Amino acid sequence: MKSISAVIRVKPGQEETMRSALLEVAAHVRASEPDTVGFFVSQDPADPALFTTYERFADEAAMARHNASPTVARFFSIAKPILAAEVVLVTADELFAK
Repeated sequence: MKSISAVIRVKPGQEETMRSALLEVAAHVRASEPDTVGFFVSQDPADPALFTTYERFADEAAMARHNASPTVARFFSIAKPILAAEVVLVTADELFAK
């Protein structure tokens, strides 16, 4: 199992734009990516400009298909201009899940 964790911080006033963009990706994953085992999106209630995602993929090929999708490309075209900092990405091999 492959996973990606992301920490995303947006500029003040851009919280709703990021929220909508992330939820658009989530809807695409739900409808079109059976090998994406999990796709979790969170927003910090104490700091609404801070988002995290946790993505789980059946294998590296599933992760590559997700990352190469037009929906993910659209997400990045929306996200890049509103980021307050570089996105922190951690791609890993999952060791345990419950």
